[in-house]
Amino acid sequence: MSGYEVRVRVLKVGYAIPVGPARQRASGTITLVTGPTNVLVDTGGPGDRDALLAALAREGLAVRDIDVVVCTHGHCDHTGNLNLFPAATLLVSFDVCRGDLYTDHDFAGGRPYVVDEAIRVVPTPGHSGEDTSVIVHTSGGVYAVTGDLFESRADLDDDRIWRATSRDPERQDAHRREILALADHIVPGHGDAFPVPRVS
Repeated sequence: MSGYEVRVRVLKVGYAIPVGPARQRASGTITLVTGPTNVLVDTGGPGDRDALLAALAREGLAVRDIDVVVCTHGHCDHTGNLNLFPAATLLVSFDVCRGDLYTDHDFAGGRPYVVDEAIRVVPTPGHSGEDTSVIVHTSGGVYAVTGDLFESRADLDDDRIWRATSRDPERQDAHRREILALADHIVPGHGDAFPVPRVS
């Protein structure tokens, strides 16, 4: 891995805006990890196609340059542009495939999926039944790209935000605590990256 700098960039900040009872406007945060392996984490909703392609172009990348696409869970606002990356290895929730070849991986048993020396995908279910987070070791600290394990920075202060959409709040809370202890920075599912607050 020498000679490579591993970097994490938010290409598009997601949002989740309530618009009425049981309704919200939402789009997932899209994150790019570059280094020896180029990884895209979450692809936004179908309406994010042009913004995603433009953001990649600003980074000097085309869809063919993305080696791995991780969708942290199967909701439409995180998987809406998977079809743009037919040549990449795809990790969607607990599924791993390349083209039409599916490979069993024991996410359910807690086993991480190692992308390379700096990047691994770990199971963090709770928001849905099969959530994952991407752990990235950089020179600037450890980043956790978490999908909806964390909705936004605001849900650290108001747990009603993430609990409102959680399938298994107890399990999600346990994984949130693990990630907070591990990471220096979090990229949430519907907001910008933020540093993990430390109690002195």
